[in-house]
Amino acid sequence: MSQDLNNPGYEIPPEMQGQVTITTLDKIYNWGRRSSIWPMMFGLACCAIEMICTATSRFDFARFGMEIMRPSPRQADLMIVAGTVTKKMIPQIVRLYNQMPEPKYVVAMGSCASGGGPFKEGYNVVSGVDEFVPVDVYVAGCPPTPQALLNGFITLQKLIDKQSIKTVRWYRKGPEKPLPVPVLGPDVMDARKFNVIKEYSQNKLQAQQLAAQQEPEQPAAPDAV
Repeated sequence: MSQDLNNPGYEIPPEMQGQVTITTLDKIYNWGRRSSIWPMMFGLACCAIEMICTATSRFDFARFGMEIMRPSPRQADLMIVAGTVTKKMIPQIVRLYNQMPEPKYVVAMGSCASGGGPFKEGYNVVSGVDEFVPVDVYVAGCPPTPQALLNGFITLQKLIDKQSIKTVRWYRKGPEKPLPVPVLGPDVMDARKFNVIKEYSQNKLQAQQLAAQQEPEQPAAPDAV
């Protein structure tokens, strides 16, 4: 631990090594977050079985400081999207993400969560959860093995190690706006594209009206004798 936190360039006398550590605020802040990640306890499809296996004693992601899986999004800082993301489920996923406190991260586990998987372009499946929430780490596989998910966790820890409070989004000035929750109608509609959808509908309606006006009038049928 002391080797990870020690700031290079500052030599510590031999008699004080192991007692004093010279580090930076970013290093100690990142070390505390990477060693206490609390995943949210929910799964969507078959990938959730592999996620459960990763938490059991055989693989035991508690070794990495991730043993506390919380049933409430307000007590979690890692969302593992484990399984197929349907259009019916994506509004709930975005709502849960908005309820998680900063700093928070998202792991897309498996082919379905990453890009739709074998159901890509299906009538009821979202082609990747990253269309609606920001994803930090993608874990490949269908489904990924527990070892692959552990590798994704380690990748996330390496990402956290490189962050700085000068650039992360949760230290920016002003309140952070929540992500707009998609609306499920005849199809799932991204609230960020409502203006585009509205403009397209208006243009289509105007084109239909213009085409109707330009159609030549049909001559009236002669009266029957």
